[in-house]
Amino acid sequence: MKKNMGSADRIIRLIIAAVIAVLFFTNVVSGILGIILLVAAGVFALTSLISFCPLYPLVGINTCPKDKQ
Repeated sequence: MKKNMGSADRIIRLIIAAVIAVLFFTNVVSGILGIILLVAAGVFALTSLISFCPLYPLVGINTCPKDKQ
């Protein structure tokens, strides 16, 4: 897997994942919607840690500055 996510993209995804996790564990968001959002937060965190988003190649997006050179 080639990296296709830049630093800003990774940081934004981690912040969103953290916010969703806090909302879920403080019972602001609960039920089925809470579980769906928690799974999405897990995906955001995982993709930001490995610097690869499987949807980006499908739509032709690459935010990694190293690959653009």
